[in-house]
This record gives sequence, C-alpha cells and structure tokens, in this order.
Amino acid sequence: MTDGGDGRGGGGAEKARWEERYGSPDYLFGREPNAFLASCRDLLPKRGRALAVADGEARNGVWLARQGLEVVSLDFAPTAQKKAAALAREAGVALEIVEADVHAWDYPPEAFDLVADIFTQFSGPEQRAAKWAGIRRTLKPGGLLILQGYTPKQLEYGTGGPKTLENLYTRALLEAAFGDMKDVAIVEEERELHEGDAHSGKSAVIGLTARK
Repeated sequence: MTDGGDGRGGGGAEKARWEERYGSPDYLFGREPNAFLASCRDLLPKRGRALAVADGEARNGVWLARQGLEVVSLDFAPTAQKKAAALAREAGVALEIVEADVHAWDYPPEAFDLVADIFTQFSGPEQRAAKWAGIRRTLKPGGLLILQGYTPKQLEYGTGGPKTLENLYTRALLEAAFGDMKDVAIVEEERELHEGDAHSGKSAVIGLTARK
C-alpha cells in the first residue's frame, strides 16, 4: 500500500511504516481539520453518530466531535491513536477510538449519520471497493458521506499522497461508486494545502458529498 491518508489499514510492514511516521511528537497532518471537511459544516447533522475512517491522529474526528457529534475514530496505528486521545482531551471532547484495519472492520449496518473518508488513498482498487461497500452499508438512510482525495494530476505536484495511479480518484471513479446516491456533489480543484508536513503545497484534489 502507499502513502496518502491520515490513517491506515493493513498489517505487517505497512503498519510498522505508519507507526514510524506517527512516532514524531508533531502531528503528521496537523491539528486542524481537512479544509474540504470543514467547508461542509452546514451539511452536517445537528446531532448523531459520525465515523471518521482511517482517522490517524484524529484531527478530523476531533473537529466532528466539536460540532456536537458522537464520533468513532477508526485507525490501525496505536501510536497515532495515543496522539488522537491527547488531541481530544486538549479539545475537551470525547472520541470512541477503535483500533482496526479499515478494510477488514465489520462496518455495522445503518449505524452512522455521517461518514468522513478523507485522503484514505493507501487502498488499492480491491481494498477500496471493500472499504466503500462498508461505508455505504454503515450509513443510515439519509446519512451524509464526505470524501476527499487526490486526482492523477497530483503526481505532477508531488506534495502528498500516493505515487500509484490506481490509488488516485477521478470524477468517473467517484460517479461509478456513488452516483446512485442522493444529492451528489463533486468538486475538483487545484489548491494550496497546508495540513502538517505530509500535505503541503499546490495540490490537485477532488471532493464528494452525497446522501444515502
């Protein structure tokens, strides 16, 4: 698997690699939420349960909890999750921290009002399909999906994300996966990202919001 998100899935060498990356006292992707996620604030439910997929050090999970949601922060890297717990304490919010592989976790049916899937591009096509099937299953009817990732043009910038073309997102890929959902909106843009040392500089990104 390859670099590309705030949190991981997988085992063995991949887990060890992310444990090492998260070993610094600094927050790899910063402490502030992903900009696209924060821009969707007005779409969020006023209350309910949220799942932050591959949440790593929980900058996104903590932000969702600050919006009044009950958040499950899912990741497989215990070093990141210790920092997630510290960030939640600092913010004065509660997180349910779950250590699990995002590709193998048993996504409970119709359990969440919101799922955030931000820069989880360490997944190859088969893993991505399994993960996205789980995400769709775990959303409640009417539940909101917020997703962002890099597009193939990001390979020109090299300011973060995977170096493997098949792990990157296109509009056609997202439409094929989620186009049958309601209120689908896709935003493709090139913008400056300043999300810790791992996502920094001009970037080619695509974001999606949709309801089950």
